[in-house]
Amino acid sequence: MVESEAHKKYEFKRTLEALRNKHGRGTELISLYIPHDKQIHEISSQLREEFGQASNIKSRVTRQNVTGAIESLLSRLKLIPKAPENGVVIFCGAVDIGANKTDMETFIIEPPEPIISYKYHCDSSFLLIPLEDMLHEKKSYGLIVLDRREASIGLLRGKHIEPMAHLTSMVPGKQRKGGQSSHRFQQLRLIAINEFYTRIGEAANGVFLAVDPKDMEGIFIGGPSPTKEEFHSGEYLHHELQKKIIDLYDVAYTDESGLYELFDKLGDALQNVEVIQEKKYMERFMKELVGDSGLSSYGEEQVRKNLQMGSVDTLLLSDELRKIRLTIKCGNCGYEEKKTITKKLSDEDYQPGNCTKCGSGLNITESIDIIDDLSSIADQMGTNTVFISSDFEEGNQLLTAFGGIAAILRFNTGI
Repeated sequence: MVESEAHKKYEFKRTLEALRNKHGRGTELISLYIPHDKQIHEISSQLREEFGQASNIKSRVTRQNVTGAIESLLSRLKLIPKAPENGVVIFCGAVDIGANKTDMETFIIEPPEPIISYKYHCDSSFLLIPLEDMLHEKKSYGLIVLDRREASIGLLRGKHIEPMAHLTSMVPGKQRKGGQSSHRFQQLRLIAINEFYTRIGEAANGVFLAVDPKDMEGIFIGGPSPTKEEFHSGEYLHHELQKKIIDLYDVAYTDESGLYELFDKLGDALQNVEVIQEKKYMERFMKELVGDSGLSSYGEEQVRKNLQMGSVDTLLLSDELRKIRLTIKCGNCGYEEKKTITKKLSDEDYQPGNCTKCGSGLNITESIDIIDDLSSIADQMGTNTVFISSDFEEGNQLLTAFGGIAAILRFNTGI
């Protein structure tokens, strides 16, 4: 099947999780990061030098494991005349598999983004930080909510709002104290307002200018009228940031909750941002669920039945879902059953027991990731599959309250 970008991202994330759980007994695991423009013959020469140095390792077992990993890498490099456009990463080493045993394992990954620099790294675990950084959403939006009493500043990074600063003002109320003329009072009040706006601008500059300019997509300002308009027209932000202001929105709150209120109003402006699209799918699912229209389904069993009937319009899967689907058979009488277990309990650890019909031992004949399994059925039925992050409230609810699996239906099946 043709993988969507979301599915590829899920696969990449899942691969890194598996690699994160691989450990060596010593500094025996090698990570090799090869950029596109790095000459393979140069890498082979360095590896042969490393092989020579590894012969000096005192521990016989560590020495054998490191030299074995280098030999494996050299043989792999013979099959790579030139690194792909984004480069390639090879992980190799004697991985501890328990029971005082190790197994030489090799993993080759073509990353979703270009590798910047060449790296040869030997440690007790694989070097994953450069690849993990590729999972982080780099595009950011600045958020400011303010009135004349307080202001909050935040960053929207991918699917997550990061509150960065909160300020309170010394602006006096509209009622003047005795002994002051009305004009004098108003002058002092305007000075205090200007000083507060200046402080907000300085705080926002400190936050937003720290973001790489190519990743700062724009700035949104929220608050009551005329405060947000005064702040915008007064040009209190740095001139480069002032040009990035996209729009102003009316919001009732100017504390941290105001940042989330502002975010909820950005739907049309952020149509192409994943989190907005994901929120819309979850809102539609919850609307159908609460409205009792019969056009919602959740939980693996219900959703699977609806998928097989072709009644699912959109399949919603949490990107934190970690389960595998097993096919279990009896070699004696032919009995077969399907069972879903959590990923923490791997199929190697799972013991299927004995056949309930003939008493013979059951065997696992197939193991497939639950997301691959459900996505495959969805593709066959022309169903849209959407991966939902748990980084926002509704996405976390999908994982914790609905088992990470839900669906919006084309028609009511009564299931």
